Amino acid sequence: MADINRRQFLRGDFSGRKTVPRPPWALAEADFMAACTRCGDCLSACPQHILVADKDARPTVDFGRGECTYCGNCVEACQPRALEKREGAPPWRLKAQIRNNCLAKSNVVCRVCGDACPVQAIRFRPAVMAAAQPEVDNDLCTGCGACYAPCPAQAIRIG
Repeated sequence: MADINRRQFLRGDFSGRKTVPRPPWALAEADFMAACTRCGDCLSACPQHILVADKDARPTVDFGRGECTYCGNCVEACQPRALEKREGAPPWRLKAQIRNNCLAKSNVVCRVCGDACPVQAIRFRPAVMAAAQPEVDNDLCTGCGACYAPCPAQAIRIG
């Protein structure tokens, strides 16, 4: 929790509220909030059905429903341009993080997250007399969320 608050503070968000993942290529949060008309066009355009409305009817990503394939349909559907692809810019800065309740950290062999990762960003470091430990290569991780839903311990955080 302190890590989230520190990141929010460094971004200039002093509200203390938890940030929610916006669709790929979303403008900076303040600009996104100003531009988004809550029309829902991006929600219906998403073929993976991972975009859902938050409590204010703005789009957010629910990785429990699946992964983002970066098809860009949400961007094309966004008429107010709250989502905008920028040449050479990544769709977002989200990355997978493995939390302490990971089964491997309790010496249970599990490689579900690594098997689900389409870019092989999650690798397993061998450990002597223990289950191999997962590590995320942040240079490879796209933050797509493919590892999130399959995790039996809900030990993956996309943030």
